Amino acid sequence: MSEDGCQAAPNRNPINTSMNVNQPQKPVHTKTPIQILHEFGIKTGNLPVYTMEKAEGEAHQPSFIFNVKIEDVCCSGHGSSKKAAKHRAAEGALSLLQINMGSAACPAIKAESNGVAGEPNDHPNSVGILQELALQRGWRLPEYSVLMEAGPPHRREFTVTCRMESLSETAAGNSKKAGKKAAADKMIAKLQSLSGCGEITWTPKPSIRLEELRTSTAEKISLLRRSPLSIPNTDYIQMMSELAAEQNFEVAYFNIDELTVNGQYQCLVELSTVPVTVCHGTGISCGNAQNDAAHSALQYVKVMASIN
Repeated sequence: MSEDGCQAAPNRNPINTSMNVNQPQKPVHTKTPIQILHEFGIKTGNLPVYTMEKAEGEAHQPSFIFNVKIEDVCCSGHGSSKKAAKHRAAEGALSLLQINMGSAACPAIKAESNGVAGEPNDHPNSVGILQELALQRGWRLPEYSVLMEAGPPHRREFTVTCRMESLSETAAGNSKKAGKKAAADKMIAKLQSLSGCGEITWTPKPSIRLEELRTSTAEKISLLRRSPLSIPNTDYIQMMSELAAEQNFEVAYFNIDELTVNGQYQCLVELSTVPVTVCHGTGISCGNAQNDAAHSALQYVKVMASIN
């Protein structure tokens, strides 16, 4: 095998027709063992976890051993680079899981192993994936909340928010379960986007606890403590953005489609503090509603930051 692990392992069991030995030789392995195992983990809700067991050898001839664990399978791989060792570990796991590296339908194996019908391959268990990811990384578990319900009884639509660490994503579905899954799908896509690849490597920023604001002497929080929040035409959105940048938390605005009984627009603002802060705002336009929501959040943070 080449060092990057892209070639298939030699076939040690020519009688086993599942290995596709009778097919014409052609470059069918367009994905590496790591990629195939990761896709298996995505579809089954159990992402593989790699750990380096040993690094030894001289600088010009290093040697690495990596372990991979997925479901109840553990495998080790040895190589002259970390990448090669991970590829060999993934290759061993694929072999134990009886996954053909040229097969696209391999994740169906898990459904048969426990006698329970699995989800179709194009509908991965994103809710389970997020929960497993949080447990593996030591993150707070994902939180889901229904922002709103709309539509007639026979065509209800549920808008659900998924929160994970400092991130949040919102999606809609024709049931709470469908909305929850759609939000989880978007969260996984965001994590992959922030990682820059299919393998999630994103690391959350430390979240600010509300009680920590009481002892902060930074410029923006000090200005908030002594400033009245009743000056007309103030850009509270900008004020909140500057405070968030200083105190290291995220701000997200969610426009609500349904108008108030008075015909005004509605908006929710969410701060990724610990605990999470959510405030409501209304206005004659979406922009006004967002500004009002930011104003409400600033008032709340001011109170929390001023308590002795």
